[in-house]
Amino acid sequence: MTSFIIGAHTNRSIPTEWRDDADRNCPFCRIIAGEMPSTRLYDDDKVIAILDILPLRHGHTLVIPKAHYSRVSELPPEYASAVGQAVTKVANGLTKALGNTALNVVCNQEYAQAVPHVHYHIIPAPSFDASARVEPLENVKENEIPLSRREMHQREFESREELDEDEGNGLAVKIRASL
Repeated sequence: MTSFIIGAHTNRSIPTEWRDDADRNCPFCRIIAGEMPSTRLYDDDKVIAILDILPLRHGHTLVIPKAHYSRVSELPPEYASAVGQAVTKVANGLTKALGNTALNVVCNQEYAQAVPHVHYHIIPAPSFDASARVEPLENVKENEIPLSRREMHQREFESREELDEDEGNGLAVKIRASL
């Protein structure tokens, strides 16, 4: 009888609420547990990479350790190493998929950290090709003070739109093919 009961639990996944490294209120822990949707680009035993649902730019990606740590300064070496390797791999895939080698890689700790779970942002830089719309200088008023860096960042943040699911899935296919 006992072997039957034990056998029924072999290879059973551990419920999220039992894991020491999970925070039930953390959206990233819930994504890792499969309780919330995401567009996954990369997944291994220690790290996932997903498209940001409120991207600053096309291809904005988050690289997240599967263990819950709020501060990068507390991340154990084995997770720090795995995250670093994933950042490199995903950044390489992004540059190939988007044809843009300019990236911004950021990890916030407390300051500007919207989700208290270590994560790295890989944000493609704007592409300044012939199709980019730039306001002509003659539209600038003579006494108008240019925007400060802070004001420019604030406007960019405010202009963010939710990731379109179909667009995200199409982009994910291109990125995964480049990993």
